[in-house]
Amino acid sequence: MKHQGQPIITQFKQALTQLALDPYQNTLDIKVLVGLPHCYRLRIGKWRFLYEILDQKLIISFFDAGPRGQVYKEV
Repeated sequence: MKHQGQPIITQFKQALTQLALDPYQNTLDIKVLVGLPHCYRLRIGKWRFLYEILDQKLIISFFDAGPRGQVYKEV
């Protein structure tokens, strides 16, 4: 992610702040991952951030990040 520069990093930090307040909010570009319960995709530009929400403890766990063409191959 360092190679993408500050805009992506800044946008990701802002998204984390919003997710911390409400993990199910709909102001970000988020979609449910098909076939993976409790897993979601956050899109910021060409980057995709994959994460899981653990409701019991209100934990958001990111498990992958990368450009669109690569990130889904590893899931």
